[in-house]
Amino acid sequence: MNQIQKLYRGFCKIEEILVSAFIAVITFLVFISAVARTARHPLNWAQDVSLLLFAWVVFLGADLALRKTDFVRVDMLVSHFPAKVQKVLYYLMYLLALGFLVILVVYGFPLSISNAKRLFQTLGISYSWATVSVPIGSLLLMITIILKLIIHWKDKNILVHGKEAI
Repeated sequence: MNQIQKLYRGFCKIEEILVSAFIAVITFLVFISAVARTARHPLNWAQDVSLLLFAWVVFLGADLALRKTDFVRVDMLVSHFPAKVQKVLYYLMYLLALGFLVILVVYGFPLSISNAKRLFQTLGISYSWATVSVPIGSLLLMITIILKLIIHWKDKNILVHGKEAI
C-alpha cells in the first residue's frame, strides 16, 4: 500500500506542475497574442493552443483544488444542522457529484471519439485532445472524491465542514 501512496503522490505532483505550467503558457500566449495583434501580426495559433490548454486546466485544476480543500458549500446554513445531518449532507453531496461525474465519463469518451476528425484549424491536430479532458478529468475527480470519502469514513474525528487534504 505504501508503494501505491508514493505513486499517487508523484502523480499529484505531476498534475500540479502541469496545471501551473499550462496556466503560465496560457497567460504568456494571450499576452503575446494581444501584443502581436496590436502590431498587426496576429498569432492565430496562440488562441487554439490556449483553448486546448484551458480545457485541461479546468479539469486538472478542479481535481487539484478538490484534493487540497473541499467543495464550496454554504457553511452558514450547514453549520446550524446537527452533526449527524451534516455528515449525511456531506456524503450526499459527494455521492451526487460522483453521479454527475459518471455521466461526464460515459458521454465524454464517445464525444472525444466523435471529435477525432474535427481539427484545430491552425494546429492541425484533432479536437479530441481538448474534449478528452472531460472524461479523463472526471475520472481523476472521481478518484479524489472516493479517497476523500474513504478517509472521512475511517477517521471519525474529521470535522464535516473543516479542511481535509488528501
